[in-house]
Amino acid sequence: MTLIGGRRCEMVNGRTVLERFPAGGPRGSWPAEEFAHARRMEGLPAEVVMDLATDTFLVVVPGSDATR
Repeated sequence: MTLIGGRRCEMVNGRTVLERFPAGGPRGSWPAEEFAHARRMEGLPAEVVMDLATDTFLVVVPGSDATR
């Protein structure tokens, strides 16, 4: 577990997970996309991926880019 911007983050497949959003929410991936956009505005190369095993959208950055 690492801290990025005061948040606890975990590594998954060489990527740092900044946040998780349930896929079954009424707004679908929008909350994850909005969160990722805000991180990109801060200079992080954030993107949204789907974790099928847990049915969640993950906002991730490449492992080495998370500490920018």
